[in-house]
Amino acid sequence: MSDCIFCKLAGGEIPTATLFENDEFRVILDAGPASKGHALVLPKAHFANIYEMPEDLTGRAFILAKKMAGVLTEAMGCDGFNIVQNNGSAAGQSVFHFHIHLIPRYKEEPPIVANWNPGSVTDELREEILSKVSAVMSQN
Repeated sequence: MSDCIFCKLAGGEIPTATLFENDEFRVILDAGPASKGHALVLPKAHFANIYEMPEDLTGRAFILAKKMAGVLTEAMGCDGFNIVQNNGSAAGQSVFHFHIHLIPRYKEEPPIVANWNPGSVTDELREEILSKVSAVMSQN
């Protein structure tokens, strides 16, 4: 997509601090990092979200995320790691080009946590969810 900033970053049209690159992906330092060493895994092909990506490419993206998390952990000496991938504005996605955040975490910084208020599941709700998921799974 000609107007997608992440396509331009992944394709090398905009200079980036590139940590890794191959034919399918570019891993860059995030320009607005949540912590020291925060990076992004960007596919070079445009997909708005995980729903649009082919399964094999999605698998390779997460394998690369795991590899780069290990590299960043060793290089940065961090104490923990967040791997974050958002889909849709309701989930916090603000750039609609699939990407995975690699966020090194350090003891001296407050943790990044996905916050929610734990609810409860009634027997009726559980059965409704199981039934709906089963119906969709049987179609695929």
